[in-house]
Amino acid sequence: MFNWLKPDPVKKLRRQYDAKLEQAMLAQRSGNLRLFADLTAESEALWQQLEVLMAAEKTK
Repeated sequence: MFNWLKPDPVKKLRRQYDAKLEQAMLAQRSGNLRLFADLTAESEALWQQLEVLMAAEKTK
C-alpha cells in the first residue's frame, strides 16, 4: 500500500550516473582529460550497478 513512499534505488543511481557524465563532459571541455577519464570510469561503475538493479527489478 505504501510502496510509493519508498525511495527508488534505480532513480537514485540514474541521477548519480547522469551527474557523473555531466561532470565528465565539463572536465573534457575544460581540457582536463585525466579528470575526464576518472569520472568516466566512475560513471561506468555506476552504470553496471544500475544494470544489476534493473535486471533484479525485472525478475520481480
